[in-house]
Amino acid sequence: MSSQDEQLPAAAAAAEAPEAAAADEGMTWWYRWLCRIAGVIGGMSCAISGLWNCVTINPLNIAAGVWMMFNAFVLFLCEAPFCCQFIEFANAVAARADRLRAWQKAAFYCGMAVFPVILSLTLTTLLGNAIAFATGVLYGMSALGKKGDAISYARIHQQQKQMDEEKLTGSLEGQAL
Repeated sequence: MSSQDEQLPAAAAAAEAPEAAAADEGMTWWYRWLCRIAGVIGGMSCAISGLWNCVTINPLNIAAGVWMMFNAFVLFLCEAPFCCQFIEFANAVAARADRLRAWQKAAFYCGMAVFPVILSLTLTTLLGNAIAFATGVLYGMSALGKKGDAISYARIHQQQKQMDEEKLTGSLEGQAL
């Protein structure tokens, strides 16, 4: 067996690892659909607001509007590739976006949504990018994970309290000697 044959299974396992990690991040099916739907609605909001922003004389508004339409295209491409079925690379981009971790998507979507607002701070850019930013926030919340239950928090608090009492008792005994 050649070294190239040994590398092929390793490369295949490495390619499957991010997919398994992304699928096993703890997102429930309904939360995953909520994020996707928010991405599609955010894309529509960016496209409409971006087009409206381009109907002006101010060059910064035009630049922000073009960027918002680009954001809409990226959101559609990553979250709903069936909307871009006539673009050859749409499925490849969507597959790559699905392999990203939730915090990476959150940073990407929030960063994309903030840039037009920095370019031109108007009501149109704020409202147009709000849902796209909210999509990033939803992905960010899923990256934080589930909230713990009260029993585990009580157990941790009890253990910390015992450790503090032991330290206090130990320091008091050290002073008495």
